[in-house]
Amino acid sequence: MCGICGELRLDGAPADLAAIGRMLGPLARRGPDHGGSYSDGPLGFGHRRLAIIDLSVRASQPMVDQGLGCALVFNGSIYNYPELRRELMGLGYHFFSDGDTEVILKAWHAWGEGSVARLHGMFAFAVWDANRRCLFLARDRFGIKPLYWSEDGRRIRFASNTQSLLAGGGVDSSMDPVALHHLFTLHAVVPAPRTVLSGIRKLAPAHWLRIDAGGRRTERAYWQLDATRPAPGSGWPESDQDWVALIQERLQDAVQKRLEIADVPVGVLLSGGLDSSLLVALLAEQGAKDLHTFSVGFEDTPEEAGSEFAYSDPVAARYQTRHHRFRVPNSQVLRRLPEAVDAMAEPMFGQDAVAFYLLAEQVSRDIKVVQSGQGADEVFGGYFWYPRIAADTDGSPVDKLRRHYFDRDHDEYLQLVTDAYAGPDHTGDWAAERLSGHAGEPLADEVIDAVLRLDVTTLVVDDPVKRVDNMTMAWGLEARVPFLDHRLVEVAARCPPGLRLRDQGKWPLKAMARGRLPNAVIDRPKGYFPMPALKYVRGEFLALMREILDSDTCRRRGLYRREYLERLLAAPDQHHTRIQGSKLWHLALLEYWLQRQVDGRGA
Repeated sequence: MCGICGELRLDGAPADLAAIGRMLGPLARRGPDHGGSYSDGPLGFGHRRLAIIDLSVRASQPMVDQGLGCALVFNGSIYNYPELRRELMGLGYHFFSDGDTEVILKAWHAWGEGSVARLHGMFAFAVWDANRRCLFLARDRFGIKPLYWSEDGRRIRFASNTQSLLAGGGVDSSMDPVALHHLFTLHAVVPAPRTVLSGIRKLAPAHWLRIDAGGRRTERAYWQLDATRPAPGSGWPESDQDWVALIQERLQDAVQKRLEIADVPVGVLLSGGLDSSLLVALLAEQGAKDLHTFSVGFEDTPEEAGSEFAYSDPVAARYQTRHHRFRVPNSQVLRRLPEAVDAMAEPMFGQDAVAFYLLAEQVSRDIKVVQSGQGADEVFGGYFWYPRIAADTDGSPVDKLRRHYFDRDHDEYLQLVTDAYAGPDHTGDWAAERLSGHAGEPLADEVIDAVLRLDVTTLVVDDPVKRVDNMTMAWGLEARVPFLDHRLVEVAARCPPGLRLRDQGKWPLKAMARGRLPNAVIDRPKGYFPMPALKYVRGEFLALMREILDSDTCRRRGLYRREYLERLLAAPDQHHTRIQGSKLWHLALLEYWLQRQVDGRGA
């Protein structure tokens, strides 16, 4: 788990090593254990290392194999690297290190673009092939590891976060109107390749990008999720019990791999919900010793409790984990909020981003790797809007998403932004158009299949997955997400959606949990990582948001229509999205992110 960056010059000049040095600065917290750089004519690489697998200096990066003529920077973990290593050794390759990094390097040399589909894990990497004079970038199937890039005609740069690209300089930091529409419609999700900054793009999940020294680019998808029902007699499960057994087998394997493939201890972020609690149970069953678990709680409000300790404590006690509880007062949330915003590669509206940031700080003092339950709700239909969409018989998949998921309809969006940011055609409902394309892709039997697939392959990438990566890596903490193991997700996607949505969602996981977890944890209503102060905005938090939105900087930017702002400021508790986010927090967060991350930087 690391931070990577690099540059490929397209104008014949050597790589700008001073720029690489600047780009490494914002990556230092992702990789506190080692830093290094490499150059070869037009190509420059930078790397910050968090040592998890093969802790020796042999595994440091950038990794160069002079004999093969290849260099690599890599962020992530490959869980099947021992098997790939044995296969490559059978082909005659020799290894000088013991980890997964060198396996990627050899795999590229052996199989080229076909190597990516062989990788089982989370990854973003760049290979420079000096023989072919090409740069090859790749990202894992669910975008668990980030990969941003920019270009200006003379060079292409890439990095693990936008802060690194901005530090390199020369980036167009103007706002992208289409991305802005996505941001405010899809709960801060901006699907690849866009970001809210016009000059920064990101590689889509399950894609690779090859660039030669002349700037010619080829991009391909290497994986697609099949959401159709298997034919009877094809070897797939045909009963509910058989589906649960296969899902359990795949989940147990995913949890075990994420425990074994590490040369440091592995803990669990235990929220008190079904997903993380089930991870604890499965890890304990598989022999995990001295398992560390971590929970965080915040102050209550009249509407909502600020912690889930009542659910997490019994799980920790049942499995005798080394449990760590942290309770954070609102005064600390407010004081630390700027740091959390600074850690965001893109604006993040989910209020639990701050919770993860503060929790990761505490966890990183004891441990370097944790397993986390992100992705379970998207894969197994755990959110309240899925049954509503499934029961809605009117219109297309996107019509249903608009009614049950979109934060704002297009008309409200036009009330929110000024003409300068509404784009050249104010009738362009870009978020709906983009999702229509995804939902209309083949290999989905039912509308709810298309919606669930859209969520797990597109929406989840830029909401909970990105949030967990950014906030944990800000403290040099690697978060592994077994519910997004692609072999598990492939089974879940073929499973009848009614099975997943049964009993208010996640029925297969609930069936697995019976006897393993307290019924109170299994049968509780779906909860969210509670951060009530950023959902029910009042007091000092409301004063901060008013200060941000009333600032001269915000007024000069001219992004928001003042009448819309004043309406939200007058009654913030009355303006929530369909999925219960604070609309005022959305506006304040974006403006605050722009002020702290972008103003005075970029081009």
